[in-house]
Amino acid sequence: MTIPTISAPALQRPSRLGLTSVEAEARLLAEGYNELPRPDQRTPLGIVLEVVREPMLALLLAGGAIYLLLGDLGEALILVVFASLSIAITVIQEMRTERVLEALRDLTSPRALVIRDGEQRRIAGREVARGDIILLVEGDRVPADARLLDGHDVQADESLLTGESVPVSKSAEALSVGSVAPRPGGDALPFVFSGSMIVRGRGTAEVTATGVKSEIGRIGLSLSTLETEPPKLQAQVRRLVLIFAIFGGAVSVLVVVLYGLFRGGWLDGLLAGIAVGMSMLPEEFPVVLTVFIAMGAWRISQARVLTRRATAIEALGSATVLCTDKTGTLTLNRMSIARMVLPDGATWQTAEKDSPLSSAFATLVACGVRASAVEPTDPMEKAFLAVAQRPTDVKGAALPAGLRLVREYGLRPDLLAMTQVWQGADTDGLIVAAKGAPEAIAELCRMDAAAKERLQAAVDAMAVDGFRVLGVARAQPTSTDLPASQSEFDFSLVGLVGLADALRPSVPAAVKECRTAGIRVVMITGDYPETARAIARQAGIGADDLLTGEQLQGMDDATLAERVRTASVFARIMPEQKLRIVNALKRNGEIVAMTGDGVNDAPSLKAAHIGIAMGGRGTDVAREASAIVLLDDDFGSIVKSVRLGRRIYDNLRKAMGFILAVHVPVAGLALLPLLTGLPIILGPMHIAFLEMIIDPVCSLVFEAETEEDDLMRRPPRAPNEPLFSVSTVAWGLLQGLIALVVVGAIYLVASRQGMADGEVRALSFFSLVLAIVGLILVNRSFSTSVLAALTRPNRTLLLVVFGVVSMLALTLSWPAASQLFHFGPLHGIDLLLALGGGVVVLIGLEGLKWAMRRKPA
Repeated sequence: MTIPTISAPALQRPSRLGLTSVEAEARLLAEGYNELPRPDQRTPLGIVLEVVREPMLALLLAGGAIYLLLGDLGEALILVVFASLSIAITVIQEMRTERVLEALRDLTSPRALVIRDGEQRRIAGREVARGDIILLVEGDRVPADARLLDGHDVQADESLLTGESVPVSKSAEALSVGSVAPRPGGDALPFVFSGSMIVRGRGTAEVTATGVKSEIGRIGLSLSTLETEPPKLQAQVRRLVLIFAIFGGAVSVLVVVLYGLFRGGWLDGLLAGIAVGMSMLPEEFPVVLTVFIAMGAWRISQARVLTRRATAIEALGSATVLCTDKTGTLTLNRMSIARMVLPDGATWQTAEKDSPLSSAFATLVACGVRASAVEPTDPMEKAFLAVAQRPTDVKGAALPAGLRLVREYGLRPDLLAMTQVWQGADTDGLIVAAKGAPEAIAELCRMDAAAKERLQAAVDAMAVDGFRVLGVARAQPTSTDLPASQSEFDFSLVGLVGLADALRPSVPAAVKECRTAGIRVVMITGDYPETARAIARQAGIGADDLLTGEQLQGMDDATLAERVRTASVFARIMPEQKLRIVNALKRNGEIVAMTGDGVNDAPSLKAAHIGIAMGGRGTDVAREASAIVLLDDDFGSIVKSVRLGRRIYDNLRKAMGFILAVHVPVAGLALLPLLTGLPIILGPMHIAFLEMIIDPVCSLVFEAETEEDDLMRRPPRAPNEPLFSVSTVAWGLLQGLIALVVVGAIYLVASRQGMADGEVRALSFFSLVLAIVGLILVNRSFSTSVLAALTRPNRTLLLVVFGVVSMLALTLSWPAASQLFHFGPLHGIDLLLALGGGVVVLIGLEGLKWAMRRKPA
């Protein structure tokens, strides 16, 4: 007997013919296109204007202008050149960021198949209008929120909206219009949502909301009401600039008074005071901060992490809590079979994946494949197919070639199971396979109460371990007449299958390193508590203290703030509750980093101090709301980012401390001749040489410095810890005073010995430069000696030292340079004295470091 092939019902044209072209155009004009509003793209000119408005760089440019008004073109040009370099570096980095983000962006709204003017038409997703009839088939992304009018076995992956990786079924007949509010998640509902993926079946739907009125659009629109965290580091540097400016002004007044009183030339004193005051303006600080932030963003990008807002780098090192989503962040968002259980209790675990499947388990997998689509898009069906391709120790257990699908029985709200009927090429016999919810499979198998109880116990044991459990059954009908319902087959249970969204391999090590670094990892997911606990245990996150969305709903803000101090797993959490959790942590004084990839994560990403979006699977809304984007979606990259953030902050503190220390001997040598009546050492050219060449260039040494040994073993720095703490300022001033004492002693001794003014100036200047080199070596490391630091490679240091020595040699050997600097000739003994001064500074400060390291905390 020949059995006719009965495929799934063909998609019939609905009774409604949809909109006409005129109606669609009118609605698009009235309600807007079906797209999310994008922020204006930043242009190079706009970025330049943003950078120039920064007070620090504005001060740098103003300093150049003042030098120009004073007629000192050389110093003015140097200041302007460094300001231009700072702006150029920032513009290049920000534009690079924008280009990478543009490349990352997918179309928020895909192309759609609609019925217009009574005919099927493929249009751009942005042109879908409310009231359009859209046709959905397996593999389509839904272009707008819609209500299903009819369909066959429709399942949708709504993980971008709900955070749950398991597809949900859709049923056009499930509810009457208006009986339930359309919200993502939940089985057997008629609503489909923009951005979700149809993973099974086909259907037609009427568009109910587009653009910002859709579920995805409302979340995106809510971002505009959230304020991002201001960069604290910039604020600290602004205050520091103000302090230095006030101090420089006081020193300038002092110079004018001293010059007028002791030298008698008040006009010359006024000019000298202006020159010294300008030399003490902290123009190095904005240069160094800009360079460090830009270079830091570049270094982090080498770890496949895109810094969307460079100021977030400063917060990475102080993060105390890392809030992470489960689906697609801790896990691969890819279902896999982790456990199989036979009716006799025999169990197969993932750990046995390298050994061939036994006959019984191979049969179980084959039945699961036969109950799945031929070319599946459903993650669970893909998992069956992946295991079916493994070797088996029996022949014929996998799906034989030549089978033909002759009938499908889809999921129904009253029976969450699906059955497929196959016919072999050389036989009239039928192969019937079913899979679905364990209770539905128990009903198909007509189990008695005792058998159902045993089955439920096995299901519960698997659910505790976080598995999504499916039952698999088979039937071998003797008749070729196909019944109207799958319930009429004589099924027998083949086994249970536990599916899991596998943990990313890098996660446990990353979580452990976070714990070592004093960072608490918190998992926030929309999944079930049992699944969340299982994933948390695998990741190494404490799973004992769990809070559900239902429990959170009944808490006020104060109670929640207290509860989040200990809870490490949050399950069945809605998008708005994620935002409440982040805000509660912030109220407790935590520095919060939040990772995510879905639209539902966007508000909490923006509210967190550090929003970290996934670049591969992440949505446009999530990336726009975040400060950092992981290009490879690897959770381990977060730890690399924290490590680099701590290193960048460490090195920035070293550079700032070094610059503070350098200013002390420079200011001291500018004032010392006025106090002693001896020849003036430093003129405008010397000060420009020191501050605008040596300081910034030497600061690059610290930017290239490798990390401290204890970098990831120390707790996060306090959120309110200033860049310049009292101890840091005291240590910088102490270094500068020791350098001033040594160089000042050389200056005084040389002057008392009757050396010519040019020779005294050259000897003092050389001694000062070599003392500065000593300060560089001392400040390379906080926790180790200079000898240990010298073993760490730093090519920039070698280049800087070579450049400094070369410039000093040039000023002595080239007459034009010697004349420009007003240097006299130096002899071998003079050079040794200058070198000895630098060595004394180095040894003295290293001794102090050693003593402070030995002192108990």
